[in-house]
Amino acid sequence: MKKSLVFVILVLCISLQLSAQKSNQKNDSRIPLIAAGWDSKNGELKFADHNGVPSMEITSGGGMAIAKNLVFSSGTIEYDVEFIEGFTGCYFRRESDDESEFFYLRDRPGNAVILDAVQYTPIIKKVNFWDMLPWYQTAAKFDKGQWTHIKLVISGSQMLAYVNDMSRPTLQIPRLEGNTKQGGISFSGHCFISNVVVKANDAGGLSPAEGFDPTYHDNRYIRNWQVSQPVPLPGGQELTNENLPDISTAWENITAERRGLINLTRLYGNSESRRVVWLRTRVITKKEQKLKLDFGFSDEVWVFVNDRMAFVDKNLYAQGMRKKPDGRISTDNSSFEISLKEGENDLMIGLANDFFGWGIIARIDNLDGITLDTNYKQETINKDLEPYFGKYASKQVPLKIKISQKDNKLSL
Repeated sequence: MKKSLVFVILVLCISLQLSAQKSNQKNDSRIPLIAAGWDSKNGELKFADHNGVPSMEITSGGGMAIAKNLVFSSGTIEYDVEFIEGFTGCYFRRESDDESEFFYLRDRPGNAVILDAVQYTPIIKKVNFWDMLPWYQTAAKFDKGQWTHIKLVISGSQMLAYVNDMSRPTLQIPRLEGNTKQGGISFSGHCFISNVVVKANDAGGLSPAEGFDPTYHDNRYIRNWQVSQPVPLPGGQELTNENLPDISTAWENITAERRGLINLTRLYGNSESRRVVWLRTRVITKKEQKLKLDFGFSDEVWVFVNDRMAFVDKNLYAQGMRKKPDGRISTDNSSFEISLKEGENDLMIGLANDFFGWGIIARIDNLDGITLDTNYKQETINKDLEPYFGKYASKQVPLKIKISQKDNKLSL
């Protein structure tokens, strides 16, 4: 009996040890750089030693190498990369080209002070958000012709990114902004990749809860708006008072994300051509006054206060008309005054986009005696009368309607 018990315990110990070894192998996996383990997209993959190290070469700047049969949620991704040219990066939690998380290096080798050398951005509805999240980029030291070691520690909502220096994070992401929670891993850019190691569920104690929003306590941000559906806006066309919404416009509520960002791309997706939406809110003041508005936007904006144009500007990266900081959205983009009357004031913003991210950030300098409100009364229009109203169907234009009892004619 005693020998049988010892035998059972021995078998259990061996089983547990083998199980632990399998678990460690699963959680600390070196991904083989062989053709059978990777799919290519928009380029060719070559597998050979590079500088004496087994490597994968992505031969095109627009190419991608996609790891087969690998699903990643949280843990650690480590790899070495050597630039050839352009951009190079790692996609993770990748569901498709439309939805992913992305960490990448720009072609800034040898310069340790340029603030856009490395960046994190989500891919949402086909859109790379690089121009919407300037606070998620920073400087880093790396060189062409040499291996750069990357370590991404990902836990739930947070990520720490290390570039060469493993003693401290190069970039800290308090909240991953993508829509995906798990997905594949892939690499992109004209580069060599080696020493790919994925440690599933090993995030070194990093909390999965999102970090603090640095603007959370700042009530100067206008966080609640109503937004219309996007409509085409032909190139070269500008907005005037004639284009203001009327009472037939459908509205829905939208609330700011972190740092006061009104994220229209998350709502409406990619703009294949120039489109415009209207945003509106009410500013209620106890007295007539002027307020300064710090305003970030992407890409073109027309601001109206009580139906009068107050501000027009453009933040066009591709055309070279870039607002500080280098075409990214920020409250550093612009600053202007709006004149308010005592009581209710309608703040209406037309916003056009056809290039990457779409949104605004609006911050008032002083809220003394100010109330922000989006509780508009429901506006309706009799569809039978709409042909008679035309552009005069605006809520701002008082209408006197008279219908003749005799001939049933309508007059305004």
